[in-house]
Amino acid sequence: MLTKEEKDKIIKDNEIHPGDTGSSEVQIAIITNRIKYLTQHFSAHKKDFHSRTGLMKLVGQRKRLLGYLKKKDAKRYENLIQKLELRK
Repeated sequence: MLTKEEKDKIIKDNEIHPGDTGSSEVQIAIITNRIKYLTQHFSAHKKDFHSRTGLMKLVGQRKRLLGYLKKKDAKRYENLIQKLELRK
């Protein structure tokens, strides 16, 4: 899972101002990290359907946050997409 040090690093990399932990960018970056971890988890545990349900909820939450950020500030949205390499 995500250790405190890794989470702090993600927050530092994506914060808008010092001490920022709740902005859309930070939330999306943390969720993206959790999604990447779960996709690796499923390569070893193919029948873990309960965790797959959680993964689908995380994907939906990230999608809603990305939509909100795109509607609110398109430039920040584009920068975040490039930074997290979400669209290929």
